[in-house]
Amino acid sequence: MSGWSEHDGVAVGLPVEGIDTDQLIPARFMSRPRSEGYGQFLLHDLRFDGDGAPRTDFPLNATGAEDASVLVARRNFGGGSSREAAVYALVDFGVRAVIAPSFGDIFTNNAINNGLLPARVAAEDADRLLAALERGPAPARIDVHAGTVEISGESARFELADDHRQKLINGWDDIDLTGQHRDAITAYRERLRTERPWRWPGVGATS
Repeated sequence: MSGWSEHDGVAVGLPVEGIDTDQLIPARFMSRPRSEGYGQFLLHDLRFDGDGAPRTDFPLNATGAEDASVLVARRNFGGGSSREAAVYALVDFGVRAVIAPSFGDIFTNNAINNGLLPARVAAEDADRLLAALERGPAPARIDVHAGTVEISGESARFELADDHRQKLINGWDDIDLTGQHRDAITAYRERLRTERPWRWPGVGATS
């Protein structure tokens, strides 16, 4: 997975609270192989009516939204089930970041491990950014190092845990992050082998 620290793209506002993983990708689409891409199913039942026609009043169907790479929403984005396919749908659609006041915990970890930024902002900042998007999609710029997002002249700072920032910038997953401490882990293991040989099969054994 490639890491990233800066992004210039197009932002779309989703002024809805509690967009959960079941909405991000309905379960009936999850039997399809990931190789086919899940982007077409993102928010399917909100984007399309019962006949499969795009809902003209849904933000992701607005002119210019087909290039959306930044979503701004309200609190509790990505709650609900633990399905990682919800993140796949966002990433496959082309989304690089979601800006919201709060996120589901499991969604947050899944997002980071797939290169998607869950940027947590104050509720009032989310309101300002959403207001800037009321007329439709607008240019957005994100700086992960600085922890800032700029949309149509409005800027805000976002919170991101240090380990999440490190993983996102470097394109690491949990194994890669642990691997950065390989020397310390090896040294600790060797010290234990010396101090507590009885815990290691074959160490200190006599024939």
